[in-house]
Amino acid sequence: MSPWVAIHGGLPKKKERMRKLRTIEMHRLSLEEFRQAEKLPLAVVLDDVRSMYNVGSVFRTGDAFRIAEICLCGITSTPPHPEIHKTALGAEDSVSWQYYPTALDAVTQLRREGYTILSVEQAEGSTLLPSFQPEKGRKYAVVLGNEVKGVRQEVIDASDGCLEIPQSGTKHSMNVSVTAGIIIYQFALPYLR
Repeated sequence: MSPWVAIHGGLPKKKERMRKLRTIEMHRLSLEEFRQAEKLPLAVVLDDVRSMYNVGSVFRTGDAFRIAEICLCGITSTPPHPEIHKTALGAEDSVSWQYYPTALDAVTQLRREGYTILSVEQAEGSTLLPSFQPEKGRKYAVVLGNEVKGVRQEVIDASDGCLEIPQSGTKHSMNVSVTAGIIIYQFALPYLR
């Protein structure tokens, strides 16, 4: 049973009173315990992400689900930086990260380490996220692109496939940090059950 299920159980009964948990009741890991803990076999590659607030938000979500690492590429800013810290709230100290000159460099290295590479992009032949079932224990890397231009075509070409989040509104994309949260959660689901 996962620690999350052990703490929270299933859905609350209708008449059961719900009380907000205090921080001490959540049994969070210390920084050292986090570093030693088993990680979700997922790397997140940020390809030229401009906003440091988006970068910090990805760190915070990465901490929440204990992802293996974040690869910061190209113009993506790196810690330490006050704007990253503002949304990461210290997660930039817990989640392992590396800088690469390009996302293609990161993808090449991750492939050498046995990762399956998936770009998150609207592309011909993409797999819609609800249809995708990550294999438990398999190492994945997901590439998230620049807020305006998305994932570079050369990185898509170097990927094993593309994941697409179905959308039905007027816009063709979502904020990169929101996308990261949706994608990371999808990969964490098999471990939360």
